[in-house]
Amino acid sequence: MSAHSMSSLTKSDCFIEGHWVPTEKRFNVTNPATGEVLAEVADADDELTQRAINVAETALAKWRKKTARERAVLLRKWYQSMMDNKQALGELMSAEQGKPIPEAVGEVEYGASFVDWFAGEAERINGDILPLTDSSKRVLVTKEPVGVCAAITPWNFPNAMITRKIAPALAAGCTIVVKPPQLTPLSSLALAQLASEVGIPDGVINIIPTSDAKTVGKRLATSPQVRKLSFTGSTGVGKILMQQCSEHVSKVSLELGGNAPFLVFDDADIEQAAEQLIACKFRNGGQTCVSANRVLVQESVAEKFTQAIVSKVKALKVGPGTEEGVDLGPLIDQDAVDKVQRLVLSAKSDGATIEAGGSVMTELGDLFYAPTVVSGVTDDMDITKEEIFGPVIAINTFETEEEGIKKANDTPFGLASYFAAKDTSRIFRVSEALEYGMVGVNTGGISHAYNPFGGIKESGIGREGSKYGIDEYLELKTVTLGGLE
Repeated sequence: MSAHSMSSLTKSDCFIEGHWVPTEKRFNVTNPATGEVLAEVADADDELTQRAINVAETALAKWRKKTARERAVLLRKWYQSMMDNKQALGELMSAEQGKPIPEAVGEVEYGASFVDWFAGEAERINGDILPLTDSSKRVLVTKEPVGVCAAITPWNFPNAMITRKIAPALAAGCTIVVKPPQLTPLSSLALAQLASEVGIPDGVINIIPTSDAKTVGKRLATSPQVRKLSFTGSTGVGKILMQQCSEHVSKVSLELGGNAPFLVFDDADIEQAAEQLIACKFRNGGQTCVSANRVLVQESVAEKFTQAIVSKVKALKVGPGTEEGVDLGPLIDQDAVDKVQRLVLSAKSDGATIEAGGSVMTELGDLFYAPTVVSGVTDDMDITKEEIFGPVIAINTFETEEEGIKKANDTPFGLASYFAAKDTSRIFRVSEALEYGMVGVNTGGISHAYNPFGGIKESGIGREGSKYGIDEYLELKTVTLGGLE
């Protein structure tokens, strides 16, 4: 297997039918830590999107006829290529997205794990033979690939959000067209390069970067040739895409916004809870949909917990992702910085206290925001109602378990939630009472290839990863055989 460098994996054209397709119109991809232009990337339009869809439809006929074993072998080769080139992929991701290189390499490993997992799931797509109701009949239930799929992915995890959509699609026998994010398209193009090298057939994976997400997204959602759309992003955009997919009643998977609570009860191990909150909150600089957004602490331990958090936050190192020992890189763009600063200053003006951080670290650059702790937060503040998507811990308090659960559930979102407690009965009570698709108990890490990932309420539909994830790319068919003797 060829060993790549970051430069040899930096591709800048669309990837359609196994070929690099240039466009006259281009857009810049920049390094958020330095402002350096990394590449001028091809800018796909409606016509090129339709071309990619046509190619995927043509490739579908042969790909779906491959045996599960044949598909699994190719997926495992792709997985191994990612692992062999994880350092180069991590360096590329750090350059376009900003996260520290070790964290980026960790994401590559995480992203690759979905490919490995679904390679196995390809060989476990099993049907059923239903019990006899008539001695002259037999009823078979089979599972078949849904068809051409489309995926629209976010900028914050430019590797893992791609692989956990492509891998189950390919394992199921589907082909796919991917619109990567405008801010971070290079990681997806690098993955396409590796897929081609290991022999995944032309047209099975197609990548179309664009600056016109609205037009390209609409084409993917409304095309009668696309039978399944998977989207990770904001709830507002997800609702639009869901409406557009209804035109042809296409299947959808939506992983949308969150407003994750992190509850700390009075019986919690305070030190452990603080460590897990730090791990949960500051992964990718707080720019994740499952980051703890509302930290709810029982009043009797609020002061002790706040002190523990502040000391840990002040020890975090901020800087460019290429520097050794850095815990947090820059935020993705100026809009992200402006939003975080607005929420922090608004909370302060409404009576909250900034315990640590609270400002842009201008000595590093315009997009570096200091890890921040805000105490005295109340339910009516914007910082409680909005998803922060930055390195800010906002601490609110509650008196009783019932009040804590009520505050945690007081949101239209239901993606991830967390709590810290020791009492076994409380652990079961709270886990069952939280209205979320995922619950972390005494841990800030809930994502793994074998865990179903997804939310309820306005946080989405469907699950990614796990044995359930491949079902999103399959259709059930009932075959009734009659006239048997």
